[in-house]
Amino acid sequence: MGETIPFKNLHSREYTGHKKKVHSVAWNCTGLKLASGSVDQTARVWHIEPHGHGKVKDIELKGHADSVDQLCWDPKHADLIATASGDKTVRLWDVRSGKCSQQAELSGENINITYKPDGTHIAVGNRDDELTILDVRKFKPIHRRKFGYEVNEIAWNMTGEMFFLTTGNGTVEVLGYPSLRPLDTVMAHTAGCYCIAIDPMGRYFAVGSADSLVSLWDISEMLCVRTFTKLEWPVRTISFNYTGDYIASASEDLFIDISNVHTGRTMHQIPCRAAMNSVEWNPKHNLLAYAGDDKNKYQADEGVFRIFGFENA
Repeated sequence: MGETIPFKNLHSREYTGHKKKVHSVAWNCTGLKLASGSVDQTARVWHIEPHGHGKVKDIELKGHADSVDQLCWDPKHADLIATASGDKTVRLWDVRSGKCSQQAELSGENINITYKPDGTHIAVGNRDDELTILDVRKFKPIHRRKFGYEVNEIAWNMTGEMFFLTTGNGTVEVLGYPSLRPLDTVMAHTAGCYCIAIDPMGRYFAVGSADSLVSLWDISEMLCVRTFTKLEWPVRTISFNYTGDYIASASEDLFIDISNVHTGRTMHQIPCRAAMNSVEWNPKHNLLAYAGDDKNKYQADEGVFRIFGFENA
């Protein structure tokens, strides 16, 4: 490990405010705001200065009647964020006012949400393996599809022409968009695929699986380039950094692995005290936000997340 660490000025900071554990963290498109969604039924938005210290301002987004499981920012608008909750609603918020501007009532408990890269559509997945596509302007469903298998994390590619579904069968189903016609089935893992990340440079996608592996795929050839093998538990969450050179992955292992995408080598491991729910890199800087099942010494949920940062040596 010694000589492989290209990182210097490592720093980590903890952010507290939620009353229960944090399920999801996400950066806005400018990288200056971070949102966190919690079991306490709220989302919070934090103004993060990349090299700032001092007190951090945060606002609370209140209105959901169940856990805020996932959230995602409008890729084209730094102040608009969508939240998905177990209360069956998806809400759109303007974080300047802290008010909910749009709301859609869907049919099930929503567990995954993602924006199309051009900001026009939102895809939502629920516990019943149903996919709903919302038109953002009208905030109404334009497609609904129920799948006959377990659907986990979902994503568009950078151009918005392909839509990916990770499945409990160990496959990644690749659909054309907007047709949602099957283009390809990628036999990715021997156990269920839980999470997917798209390389911001558009070359690769990565898949995290219950088999504890992360696989890296060439998006144009649909071929596996390499696997990352450091974790020993099912991979719950993965993210590419803004240059596409590093990938972070996390699980119930008590560390977050940061590996070099091109060599497969581990560059750093961030120790953590609990299973991780969400890791997400900032779109402009090497800052990684992460949140998990942290407990305090009385075994009560701690509503914390942390941000890890470094500079390249």
